[in-house]
Amino acid sequence: MRKAIEATAGNFATIRTGRASTSLLDRINVEYYGQPTPLKTLATITTPDASTVLIQPYDPSSLRLIEKTILESDLGLPPSNDGKTIRLNIPPLTAERRKDLVKVLRNLAEEGRVAVRNIRRHAIDEVRKEEKDAKVSEDEARRLQDEVQKLTDKSIQQIEKLFEAKEKEITTV
Repeated sequence: MRKAIEATAGNFATIRTGRASTSLLDRINVEYYGQPTPLKTLATITTPDASTVLIQPYDPSSLRLIEKTILESDLGLPPSNDGKTIRLNIPPLTAERRKDLVKVLRNLAEEGRVAVRNIRRHAIDEVRKEEKDAKVSEDEARRLQDEVQKLTDKSIQQIEKLFEAKEKEITTV
C-alpha cells in the first residue's frame, strides 16, 4: 500500500502547476530505437527560469523524436526546437486549464485508491485461504482482516491528503 501511495504521489508530481518543473516530463517515454525510453535517460532536463523547461538530448538525432513525443503527449505544451535544444514555455494557467488539471488529478487519485483496494482484496483473500487451510483460527482471521481494513482506510486517507494538497496548489497558483 505504501508503494501505491508513493506511485500516486509521483503521478501527482507530473501535473503542472503553472511553474516549470522537470518532473512534468517524468511520464514521457520516447520511442527510441524501437523501445519506449524515459525522456530523462535521453536528455538533460533543466529549468533555467520559473517558466521554461530546457531539454538537451545527448544524441542530437533524437531531437525530432523527443519533440514529436511531447507534442503527442497530454502535457498541452508546444515544444520550441532550435536545432540543439527543445524549450517548453510554461504559460500561466487559465481557469479552464486548472479545471482540466483537477480532473486529471482526480483520476490519478482514483487510480491510487483502486490500487490500494486491490491490495486489500488480495490480502483478505490470503487470510481467508489461511483460515480455510486451518493455518489460522477464525478469530485470528477476523483480526487480520480488520487490520488490513484499517491499513486500507489509512492509505486512502493519505492519498486523499495528497490530492487535496495538489488540488490547492493548482487552484491557488
